[in-house]
This record gives sequence, structure tokens and C-alpha cells, in this order.
Amino acid sequence: MRLSTKGRYAVMAMADLARRQTEPCRAVALAEIAARQEISLSYLEQLFARLRRKGLVQSARGPGGGYRLAKTAAETSIADIVHAVDEPLRATRCSVQGKGCMLRGERCLTHDLWADLGDRIEDYLASVSLADVIGGRLRAPLAANGAAA
Repeated sequence: MRLSTKGRYAVMAMADLARRQTEPCRAVALAEIAARQEISLSYLEQLFARLRRKGLVQSARGPGGGYRLAKTAAETSIADIVHAVDEPLRATRCSVQGKGCMLRGERCLTHDLWADLGDRIEDYLASVSLADVIGGRLRAPLAANGAAA
């Protein structure tokens, strides 16, 4: 499974936007997000154009312009963000849906393992919202995991 900088940066920028957007009508400038997250402004502009086309953000022009979330942070899943910037969440190496990764088009021996992993990643990212990320609600306490020393 490979998640490129496109998907990671989009999630980072959206989390920053969600954290900074204290009022529904306040827009946040991309230059501010770029500086805080250390991401190229031109790269963010490309990502936010895609996020806007997919209805995840709204833009405002003029003084005080920038971007704001189109939905609440709780309604915006991480999977939505990753998909909006055209990032596939596949763990298999198959390039065409329904066709295997081997030279003759068969599936490799471990195809089902990687396909299942991809499905679980997809389900997990769909279950996590921006509100979960910025609220720090991702990791369970160590004792609950049974990992306590």
C-alpha cells in the first residue's frame, strides 16, 4: 500500500484548516496552511482545486479570502479527502480492476491477502473523521490494547 505525498499533504492541510476554522464563515488562507505545515503553496493550490471540485472545501475571494470546510469536520472522512485528490487506496499491485498482476493476467498467490488489507485500510480511513484527527481520538490507551508492560 502506497499513499503518496498527495494524499498525506491533503489530509494534513485539511486537518490544519479544520483546526483553524473556528467560525463557519471564517476562511483560512492557503499561504497560512502552507507555512504552518511546511508544504509548497503551489502544491496546496493544486490539491485544494481538487478538494473544491469534490465539494470538500469552499473558496472565498478578496480580503479575508481563503478556504473553509464545506461540511463539518465530523462529517468529513479521511477516505473522502484521499479519494478527492485521486489517491487510490489499493494494496495490490494489479493495475487494472479485475485483471491480475501476473504477466498472463492471473492473480498472484497473495492477491487476496493484499486486497483484504486494502479493504481494511479503506474501511478504517472511512471511519475516521477530521474531527477525530484534530481531537486526538485515534489511539486507544495502551492498557486497552493489552500492550501495557
